[in-house]
Amino acid sequence: MQIKEITPFIGSEMTGVGYEDFRRPEVVEQLLDLVHRRELAVVRGLDITPGQQVELASRIGRPVPFLMAKYRHPEQPEIMISSNARKANRPVGVARVGNFWHQDSSYMKDPAPFTMLHGVQVPSTSGHTLYASAIDVYERLPQEWKDKIAGRTALHTVTKRQRISAEHVGLSIAEFKALVAEEHPPTEHALVQEDPYTGRPFLYGAPEYLDSVTGFDANENAEFFALLDRLIQDPEHVYTHRWTTNDLVVWKTATTYHAATEVEPGVDRTVHRVSIGRDGSWAA
Repeated sequence: MQIKEITPFIGSEMTGVGYEDFRRPEVVEQLLDLVHRRELAVVRGLDITPGQQVELASRIGRPVPFLMAKYRHPEQPEIMISSNARKANRPVGVARVGNFWHQDSSYMKDPAPFTMLHGVQVPSTSGHTLYASAIDVYERLPQEWKDKIAGRTALHTVTKRQRISAEHVGLSIAEFKALVAEEHPPTEHALVQEDPYTGRPFLYGAPEYLDSVTGFDANENAEFFALLDRLIQDPEHVYTHRWTTNDLVVWKTATTYHAATEVEPGVDRTVHRVSIGRDGSWAA
């Protein structure tokens, strides 16, 4: 087994390990330690079945079935199929998911602490995933903004990114927004939090999932959101994961910003996603 840091600010990579190695608790602990310390761990060339992916996820925490049943794996409901492919003229999975900077499910009261992706059919020339560290983003905030947001909370919402479905046909924009607000009411979280494993402060919130910072007026919110976008997307502080077949990527949802890039026309891309909740074995 070999381990190396991917960038100075986020990510470590494991090579030379197979599924059988992860049956050993010490190897799982090593993977978890990398995720905790480096926000993101990449295991290259891990050839696993969907069932093995769910079993591996269960060694980290509790795999959570995807909310939308039609995009679940037919044999493993804990897996969400993210895919632009079609079979018998029907979508294999959900396409164009996560193509904006965000922290997973921050609009929920208690988001699952880990996300796991496995590359099933992945092009090397497009469909990359971009990652940035929320710890690194906070460190790069100007001191005046650190002082300004200290002790504040922010409202997180899914309304900016809610998908329009068949049941929404005929609704006005106002009616649609009201329905989304009723089904997914804004959730309040502390804007600056401390990672329980490393003790380092991080910024919790991305503009696409943020409604407002408590106590800020419209101009302050706009200015702060623009600053966040610049810091998160700074090319010098973004890791671009160029997928290869059977890559396994695991990250901490709270401290890891990420975004999917577009897939080139005519090319299929399929990854299997598992959201991993807390259970008795999870400890920060």
